[in-house]
Amino acid sequence: MGPFLETLIGGLMSGMLYSLIALGFVLIFKASGVFNFAQGAMVLFAALAMARFAEWIPKFTGLDGKVLVNVMAFVGALAVMVVVAWLVERLALSKLVNQEGITLLMATLGIAYLLEGAGQMIFGNDIYKIDIGLPKDPMFLFEQTFEGGILVSKEDLYAALMAAALVAGLSLFFQKTATGRALRAVADDHQAAQSIGIPLSRIWVIVWSVAGFVALVAGMIWGSKLGVQFSLSLVALKALPVVILGGLTSVPGAIVGGLLIGVGEKLSEAYLGSLIGGGIEYWFGYVLVLVVLLVRPQGLFGEKIIDRV
Repeated sequence: MGPFLETLIGGLMSGMLYSLIALGFVLIFKASGVFNFAQGAMVLFAALAMARFAEWIPKFTGLDGKVLVNVMAFVGALAVMVVVAWLVERLALSKLVNQEGITLLMATLGIAYLLEGAGQMIFGNDIYKIDIGLPKDPMFLFEQTFEGGILVSKEDLYAALMAAALVAGLSLFFQKTATGRALRAVADDHQAAQSIGIPLSRIWVIVWSVAGFVALVAGMIWGSKLGVQFSLSLVALKALPVVILGGLTSVPGAIVGGLLIGVGEKLSEAYLGSLIGGGIEYWFGYVLVLVVLLVRPQGLFGEKIIDRV
């Protein structure tokens, strides 16, 4: 029972981080109706900005307190992501109002390549470190109940708690605030939302800013765990099955989907990996999504589309 619980807890913590990245996809889709292929590049760009600001601030200001420097670097990186959101709206989205979904999709691909190139040009292409003080040593739980206890990574636990707090806050934002309802209205019908006085440009800037904030937190956590490098943009690929499984328009779906895939990856690798040679956790999510789509194409929590003729 002990090893099972240890694997289960590890899967839940990984799943919460997947949910955090998946939220970025859901936020953009809910506001613009397009799948944002630039989300991975946003995670990378935000992490690069924070890592480099954390290096530059002590050098140019003389400050040496790690907490203060990290806070200033975070605020600076967030300001950069807000500027990115404004530029995306001004230079791309405002020109593509009411265009076909494929047009907006291609626009996000262009934004992804632009952010990756700009990140390399502005911040460099080395491997950078983000040190936000997450403890690296493990801890043992329930030592009195299970022999040897249950091994839990403190770093993963704290990272999962940070992700859970942000996910809960964004869920409340979408469900309880006027801005959240406006975002849903814009996603349903751009023209109808404009006709009742919802400013489309402001809504898109807000949602891309919030998605940038989510990308920054995700980049900060993954950068602390793996280092900030250009392969970090591929982390978003881990969230693709989560988004499709939970439903492209569902914030709760992103949470549940992340937890299901995180737990499924760990349990399948632990109990089935030895039978088929290992590596299950790398493709488990995609196989699970394929099975679900055969039964429920809109995902577990997605809105079922009914066309009337």
